[in-house]
Amino acid sequence: MTLLAILLGTLVAGIGSVWLAAWLSFGVLSRYTQHMLSLAAGALMATAFLHLLPEAFESQAGAHELFLTLLLGLVFFFLLDKAELWHHGHEHGGGHGHHGHGTHDHDQVQAAHAHSPVHAHTAHSTAESTRGQWAVLAGDSVHCFGDGILIASAFIADMRLGVIAALAVLAHEVPHHMGDLAVLRQGSSSRQAAIVKVSMAGAITALGGAVGYVLVDALHDWLPYFLVVASSSFVYVALADLIPQLQKRLSARETATQILWLGLGIGMVVLVSALAGHQH
Repeated sequence: MTLLAILLGTLVAGIGSVWLAAWLSFGVLSRYTQHMLSLAAGALMATAFLHLLPEAFESQAGAHELFLTLLLGLVFFFLLDKAELWHHGHEHGGGHGHHGHGTHDHDQVQAAHAHSPVHAHTAHSTAESTRGQWAVLAGDSVHCFGDGILIASAFIADMRLGVIAALAVLAHEVPHHMGDLAVLRQGSSSRQAAIVKVSMAGAITALGGAVGYVLVDALHDWLPYFLVVASSSFVYVALADLIPQLQKRLSARETATQILWLGLGIGMVVLVSALAGHQH
């Protein structure tokens, strides 16, 4: 039963996030991109601080070891982010390996695509463009595999946590996949081909979930540490990747709307937790 829940949760998070990203990127909801960033940031922070971390600290593991794991996890994801930014800089024009906030600014990627439709043809050969697309897909697949392991860890700890973690992964992967789709569309991929390719990478989440089920079940004593690593991932993505994209000068009304969507993200997690708790 737990394995089935893990597979369903990982498929919803992995593929569902791609389809929602495509809907936002190519559909009538594209103007709500900034709202989705706020929603995702709220959902991630609420999941980490209200559910995953409390569950980990209720175990027999020592607080010092768990806090150390949290710190090391944050540093690891920082280094992983730096490595991916460095790769992006060399892959997309060499010498510009950083953005204004040191993050993947997906809006900049999309803006570059919108205002420079011939960029992929003038800056890269067809072979280089193809290699760039597959590099993006390979990196996305690795990331999705890790998400699957984290979702499996949460499901094994508590069915409620699993549902929340799957929804949180879905929320935070949407802006990430929007960037992937924009990069693939810069090459020769049509909308449909781009969606199919990113969906295949998203499906790797289920493979990560199955592997995570075997590993976490065999190493049950390490479960609190898996949960803390999941928390560090969510906290890092929220504070280093999403929040900086929202840090721009806005009117009072726009700021209030941004805070509202952030609160909705937190409220969504609290609501799902309450509903899942009654089922648990």
